[in-house]
Amino acid sequence: MANYIRFDWAMKRLLRNKANHVVLEGFMSVLLKRQIKIKTMLESEGNQENDTQKFNRVDMLAEAENGELYLFEIQNSYEIDYFHRMLFGTSKVITDYLGKGEPYSKIKKVYSVNIVYFSIGQGDGYAYYGNTKFVNMNDSTDYLQLTAAQKEAFGISEVHDIFPEYFIFKVNNFNDYAKSSLQEWISFLKTGEIPDTFTAQGLDEARKILDYDKLDKEARQDYNRYLDTLHFNASVIDSNWREGHIAGRAEGRAEGRAEGRAEGRAEEKLAIARKMLADGMPIDLVAKYSGLTEDEIVPSH
Repeated sequence: MANYIRFDWAMKRLLRNKANHVVLEGFMSVLLKRQIKIKTMLESEGNQENDTQKFNRVDMLAEAENGELYLFEIQNSYEIDYFHRMLFGTSKVITDYLGKGEPYSKIKKVYSVNIVYFSIGQGDGYAYYGNTKFVNMNDSTDYLQLTAAQKEAFGISEVHDIFPEYFIFKVNNFNDYAKSSLQEWISFLKTGEIPDTFTAQGLDEARKILDYDKLDKEARQDYNRYLDTLHFNASVIDSNWREGHIAGRAEGRAEGRAEGRAEGRAEEKLAIARKMLADGMPIDLVAKYSGLTEDEIVPSH
């Protein structure tokens, strides 16, 4: 089987070239279930990031011929605020690409495609989708709809067609046999392999474009450095987690032993106090000498 390069590095070096747009066009066509044609690649937030961030994540913004914007995010390392990052990304794209003085109706449709190699949120699935709908607070079956005039003016049929739509692929959770075109893409994103049986749109071109053996010497060196950095970052994260986990367990055991001894002394003190009370000593004296409160010795309830 051929040795294919990682999709995130390919987005950095190869897929931005117009001749290679066919790969992303295939992926988006499979995802949106309609034919997508990419017009150009636009400036994205990743161009302002430092070297460390660029090894942890990749982003790319594409404009389709119909004016839609596709924001691709590939994240390798855990970020607790990644959901917020998704929101920021789409918001920034919307504001950056609305011309000054243009009406809001000219806001471009944005699709946010997030490929993550870590556990984000709670959920056992590998593919998640989200959009914006407005639901009647008194009738959950009633959704706010566009008027006929709005549909004609905007060229869309649903309110959610205006707002950004989000896809999250937790590729590490994919363990199924690929039965659909989208599953073939998810399998490739996870394993880096494209079996001969895979026929999803864009994957045949990926076989040719992403073949490691077809890279020139400079590109191979750059790719190998990229892999080394990913391995190093993963090792650092794993080491920090293990050290923190072991230290946490040791600290927890120590705290547990201390708490256990304290609880034992408190129970012993209470037992003695109640014996003193049973022998007829006034409760105020029992409280004075035991250091306990009257309520602790004899609960009022």
